Formats: sequence, structure tokens, C-alpha cells
Amino acid sequence: MAKILNHHPIQQQEESLPFTDFPEDIQLCILSFLGPTEIATFACTSKQFGTLCSNDSKLWFTLCDRKWGSKTQINKWGKGKITYKHLYHTLHEWDNLIGFWRRSGSGSSVISSPSLVFFEWGESFISGSRVSPFQSGNEVISGYEVKKVPFLKMGISEDGQFVNLLDPDGRADLNLDFGDNGLNELIPVNVCFMGKTHFVVEENLFGRNSSSGEDCGFGGEDWIGVRSASGSPPDRLMLEIYQHLANRVSPGSDRSRRQRRKEKERMARRKWEPEHFVKIVNCSPTASRPLQGLWKGICADMSLAFYLVAYDDIGGIACRRLGDPPQRFSTYAPVFWTSNANFLESPFSLEEESLYDSRIHLQPVQPHNENHEQFHMTDIEAVNHIQQFHLSDREAVNRILHINSSYDLVIADLAGAINPRSAEGRIWQYQDGTFGFGFVRDNFVIDMKNIVRDGCIVDAVNSSSD
Repeated sequence: MAKILNHHPIQQQEESLPFTDFPEDIQLCILSFLGPTEIATFACTSKQFGTLCSNDSKLWFTLCDRKWGSKTQINKWGKGKITYKHLYHTLHEWDNLIGFWRRSGSGSSVISSPSLVFFEWGESFISGSRVSPFQSGNEVISGYEVKKVPFLKMGISEDGQFVNLLDPDGRADLNLDFGDNGLNELIPVNVCFMGKTHFVVEENLFGRNSSSGEDCGFGGEDWIGVRSASGSPPDRLMLEIYQHLANRVSPGSDRSRRQRRKEKERMARRKWEPEHFVKIVNCSPTASRPLQGLWKGICADMSLAFYLVAYDDIGGIACRRLGDPPQRFSTYAPVFWTSNANFLESPFSLEEESLYDSRIHLQPVQPHNENHEQFHMTDIEAVNHIQQFHLSDREAVNRILHINSSYDLVIADLAGAINPRSAEGRIWQYQDGTFGFGFVRDNFVIDMKNIVRDGCIVDAVNSSSD
């Protein structure tokens, strides 16, 4: 045993190889698992490693391909004419956009649009779409379809400039190769990031500057050059402070007044008011938080609605309905909450079973669904275009959770000892992971379905305004 122990360090030393003895392909493969900071540090160790770390077509291509190759075609960004190092830093910054964002505030006063935005990877760009419950022209609910309307596309031009173009009406084909196609309908914008969970979409009124420093129009190639950092709020704030402090006798006061006049003219020409968006961090359920995420369901007013269920740090659960103006508190209206997330497990008491079995489930009319053919529509159901039925045995309840509805938590004028909007309710979780909820005072259950699954919107209907 002593002989083996004495021999092991020598054997290990003889078999070890310095990094420089590995073939270049293996060296690049190893480096591709590092981040930009580690690569920059390693590049400072020697001239040879500095050259190796600057290999764009091999190292930085591998870095991009490893992280985003399965999501987008990295060789098509910037029409393949930009460096992969530049692409890596850009995609690293934009990667956090993927997912759902909710508009903060009422948005543009010129154009009324849904408050929910979903960003996803495209072939050589990132695409943002307005998302809302689908409703046909005759106001008949046809199912759980979700409408996607084009909103924003973000890409990179051939010369490495950021391209952020907004479609206010959801009509134009947002093609980053467009040339003259639909340029009059698209609005160049700045996307200003404020941390990881907040960004602002703001119209770019400057465009690309010519060599003379004058503003260019947006025809031809002059629309390119919209960088996220340009026109950022801190820069504008400093400019406004300088303009405020300037007076008639100070040096450059005439120039300051000209700048103010020019800025007013720009603001008069703008087509889009700034919109702020906040990230919805947890959009999908997890094993420890099975109710978490974005959901959709037919609500009590016989319309398809979106719901956001969130857990707090002490185990409580709150559900809010995501809506749009002009109704008061409709953009983030509370639905139910509970401070105790402990489920009741099967077998249930007779009282709980009776409470559930006596209820009807609100569902849209689906005449071609074989599971629903056994339920005949009443005259009232036909008028409301709603099919009401009990769940089948295969959708049996697994667990039950007690909840409350308390609008007085956020609406002061409803607070008091007696609140008609405060009521006891239940959440019934089904075998497939979905759930339904209802209140004791009502005789129905709102069954929830997923809006997004595996990074894609379920039942999406690509639609645009006419």
C-alpha cells in the first residue's frame, strides 16, 4: 500500500499535460465553457493566449452557438457580416427580454393596445408581440385562443448597429430586410434597459446623423443606428439641467435656445409616447409552486381572461387578473389570495366533495369536442355561448386549497367590517397539473389553462389589425 501511495503522485505528474500542449481545437473547446470575463483574464496571461482568445470565427462563434444556437440562427444576424464577439455581447444583453412583460401605466394616449407583451427568438432577430384573449368580430367565444399582434422587432444591421422597429398598428410585416417595404408604418425606437426587470420603449426622433451632423430621414438606410444607450433618460436629464441653468448672458445661450426649439419640434413630430414595461419573472408553475404563472380561463362575465398567480416569500399565494383600461383597477385587479399554501389531500370530507360536485364549470362552446357532446346546451347557454358541464372522472381533483377574495386590501373605499367582495373560496387542483377556482357564494368553477408551455404560447392566433 505504501508503495502504491508513493508511486501515485509521480504517475499523476507524468500524465499531466500543460494547456499549451493541447491541440488548438481542444483549447478553444475548453475556453468556450468560460464567460467573457474569464476569457479576458485568461487572454492577459500570454501573447499566445491573447491571440487564441481573439479568434472570432472559432472561439466566439462557439460561445454564441453553445448558448443560442438552438434558439436562433446566429450566422444570419447582421446578414453574417458582424463579428461573433459583438453578437455575443448583444445577445447576452437581450437574452433577458425573452418571456412576458407587462406594461406599467396606461401606455400611449394615441393608440390603445393590450398591456401584455411576449418576446421570443426569431431567425435573426428578437420578436415582441402584443398578447390578449382572442375574440372574434361577432363577440362569440370560440375557445381558449390567444391573439398575437406584431409589436416590436430587434436586430442588428450589417454594420453592427442596433435596429429596433415598432409596429404601432400590428399591420406591417416587420421584416428586417425590408428596404422600402412599410417604412412609413414603422417607428424607429430606443429600448432603454433599467436593470433586469424594467425597460422603456421610446421613439427615436434623431435617426442616424449624417457627416454634417444634420438629422436624416428614415428612408433608404438612414433609419439604421438605433442604439439602446442613445437618448437614455440620464443623458436627457443632464441636457435638461443644462438648458434650465442657461440664461441670456451665459456663453452658448443662443445655442441652448435653438436646441430647445429643435427639441420641441421633434416632440411635435413624434408618433409614439414612451411606454414602460415590467418583467413577469415566473410565468410557469414549478414542483414547489404548482399554481405559479400565467393562466387563462372563462371568467364570470363569460369572457376569456388572463390571470397571474404569484407566491410570496412566506408561502402565501395571490392571483390577479391582467386586463386593460379603461375600467378602474382592471390592469391588475386582485381575484383571490391566501396566506396558507397547504393543500388538503385526498380523501376529502363529504362537505368538500359536496361543495365541488354541486358546481358547474364554465367553458367555451366546443361542439366538435367528443368529451363535451354528452352535455346538451340550454337556451341560456346558447344565448351566452357558454357550455356548462361537470369534469369527467379522468380530470378528478387531486388536492384542495382554501382561498379568500379581499378587494379591500387595495381599494380603500371598500374597506370595512362588511365587504361584499370578501369571500371564502376553494382551489381544486386536477391530475394534469391545471386547476380551477371558485367561491362558496357562487355555483361555478373557473378552470385555468396554461398560456405558455415550453417557451411557446399555447393556442396562439397570429392576428393583425385591419
